[in-house]
Amino acid sequence: MYYNGIYHLFYQYNPKGAVWGNIVWAHSVSKDLVNWEALEPAIYPSKPFDINGCWSGSATVLPNNVPVIFYTGIDPNQYQVQNYAVPANLSDPYLREWIKPDNNPIVVADKTMNKTAFRDPTTAWKVGGHWRMLVASRRKLRGMAYLYRSRDFKTWVKAKHPLHSVANTGMFECADFFPVSLSGDNGLDTSAVGPNVKHVLKVSLDLTRYEYYTIGSYIPEPRDKYLVDKSFVDGWGGLRYDYGNYYASKTFFDPSKMTFIKDGLTIPRKLWLDPSGKQLLQWPIEEIETLRGQKVQLSNQQLKLGEHVEVKGITAAQADVDVTFTIPNLEKAEPFDPSWTNAQDLCGLKGSTVQGGVGPFGLLTLASENLEEYTPVFFRIFKGQDKQVVLLCSDASSSSLRKDGLYRPSFAGFVDVDLADKKKISLRSLIDHSVVESFGAGGKTCITSRVYPTLAVFDDAHLFIFNNGTETITADVEAWSMAKPSKMNS
Repeated sequence: MYYNGIYHLFYQYNPKGAVWGNIVWAHSVSKDLVNWEALEPAIYPSKPFDINGCWSGSATVLPNNVPVIFYTGIDPNQYQVQNYAVPANLSDPYLREWIKPDNNPIVVADKTMNKTAFRDPTTAWKVGGHWRMLVASRRKLRGMAYLYRSRDFKTWVKAKHPLHSVANTGMFECADFFPVSLSGDNGLDTSAVGPNVKHVLKVSLDLTRYEYYTIGSYIPEPRDKYLVDKSFVDGWGGLRYDYGNYYASKTFFDPSKMTFIKDGLTIPRKLWLDPSGKQLLQWPIEEIETLRGQKVQLSNQQLKLGEHVEVKGITAAQADVDVTFTIPNLEKAEPFDPSWTNAQDLCGLKGSTVQGGVGPFGLLTLASENLEEYTPVFFRIFKGQDKQVVLLCSDASSSSLRKDGLYRPSFAGFVDVDLADKKKISLRSLIDHSVVESFGAGGKTCITSRVYPTLAVFDDAHLFIFNNGTETITADVEAWSMAKPSKMNS
């Protein structure tokens, strides 16, 4: 949340080890979303209603400028209950200490609900005389977003119907519900409604460990219902914020910049509605550019079949790379098989070394000098029925020489872009030693990969642009060495 000039990041943390357990709310603060200072935990198990853990939740800043935290506590019966906490001292700019009032818990599951699958209360919003919030749950295999209302922010009553539910998804986790503007890229206050507003419902699905979102219409009265726009798939085949190693993210509205920002403990991203209304766009916050150092450029660099060219002069292990690829001719694109509905499977089938017509072309990040290790981030263009089908991959399968214990999937997503006119596509990748965050086509498709190279580390990491397609590609590259923040949670 943003409060009185300070950004507060609360996150699930085990103070006793790098494994799940002993969950508290860690607390860090920042003035620019880049430099962070760690404080003492804001919330930790201390009361009967959270004695077995303080799990995920959200923060809401009330109109009287008082912040309130909602969170899930685990009680002595191992039931999940919803609690709230308030600052002990509003004059403390860092809000170091939080109080849990005695009227907790404020929301408990009733006898019709699953008391051990009932968690992650959202940021609240207000329409008319009532505040609302959601609690994520499941009924058998149906994902549920239960709706609760309150007039005073203390007494909460469950609505007769959930705001939304979807069959056969499994448990909803970390639900997020917020408005987006139909015009421009400014964010909206969480309570915004009206004719120029759409709403986004994001859920993290426990069974797949991925996040999915839909865009639709929120109708507050008389039923408090969310209606998904007809063009969206609502479930496992739907759109995702990020097609990589990314889960349980959270948005917040930044009133100082009038923008929505999303954070999954990666680089914070600005988030807004694409002009088509068919998806969200995401882009790293502009503050990250303050870390840019040495810059190099490659202009009009031709890449023929099988060529790779090193981008020299930067710290390849910690870099910001922005490339625009130009495809002179799309005729050589391979036919797209309509059965290829799963982008991740397709990336595994047609990896960066599998020769194509138009592509694969892109970046070899965190690469060793002789390419024993590398993490390719690349496009491959197919010829579809109506227009080109564009695949973006971030393939960790060749990222490390370590044999055991690593998760090395071929992450991928399709990119909704028409190349027929400009025949150009952009790729920005932020590389930070073991993390590669990539943004295709101006943030239409995003993929985060976590990799663990053994050779391509520190000064021994290299960066290349490459093309393994028969169609010659032209690349224009801007790349920067990235400095460390002056404060890194210290």
